[in-house]
Amino acid sequence: MNWDEWLPPVWLSLRVSIIASIIVAIIGMLVARFMSRHSFKGKSIVETFFMLPLVLPPTVVGFILLITLGRGSWIGKAYEWLFAQPIVFSWIAAVIAAVIVAFPLVYQTMKVGFLSVDRHLEDSARSAGASELQVLRYITLPLAKRSLTTAYLLGFARGLGEFGATLMIAGNIPGRTQTVPTAIYIAVETGEMGMAWAWTIAIISFSFVMLLFTGRKLEQ
Repeated sequence: MNWDEWLPPVWLSLRVSIIASIIVAIIGMLVARFMSRHSFKGKSIVETFFMLPLVLPPTVVGFILLITLGRGSWIGKAYEWLFAQPIVFSWIAAVIAAVIVAFPLVYQTMKVGFLSVDRHLEDSARSAGASELQVLRYITLPLAKRSLTTAYLLGFARGLGEFGATLMIAGNIPGRTQTVPTAIYIAVETGEMGMAWAWTIAIISFSFVMLLFTGRKLEQ
C-alpha cells in the first residue's frame, strides 16, 4: 500500500469533519436553544425545513449547494472576490456539505437535550438575579451536557461519512478535495481494491470508535 496515496484523504476527512462538527455544533446549539424555548406561527414548517437534509438524496443536497454557492451565484461571486478562488471544488466546500448534512442530526439531538432541562430551575435562577448568559452557562448547558456531547459526536461521525453532496460540490481532486468516501468510490471504480479496503477499514475504525463513545455517553 502506498502511504503517500492513503494518508491525504484520511487527513483531509479528519480536518473537514473536525471543522464541520465544531461549526454545526455551535449553530445547532444556538438554533436548538431558541426553538426549544420559543413558539411561533409556522414553527413546524421551519423545523421540517431543518430536517430536510436528513431525508433528501445527497445528490439533491449537493445540487442545491452547487447552485447556491456556484460561481454564478451572488454568494459564489462574493466569496471569489474576497478570496480570489471559488468555493466549489475546494475543501471549504466539503466542510459546508458536511455541515448541511450533519445539521438535522445535531439539531434534533440538542433540542431533545434542551427540552429535558427543567424550566423551573432556569426561572428560579432568573428570579435570583441571574442573567440569561449565566442561566445558560450554569444551569442549561450542564444539565444538557450529555445530549450536547452526543450531538457533537454524531455530527462528527456524519460529516466523516459524507459522500454524495461532497462529491458534487467539492469534487474528487486528489490532495485537495478527495476525502475517504470519495477516494473509496474512485478506488473501486479503477479496480484498486487494496486501497479501497485500506480506506474502508480506516473510516469504519473511526466511525466505530465515535459511535462506541456516543453509546457510552448515552448510558451514563
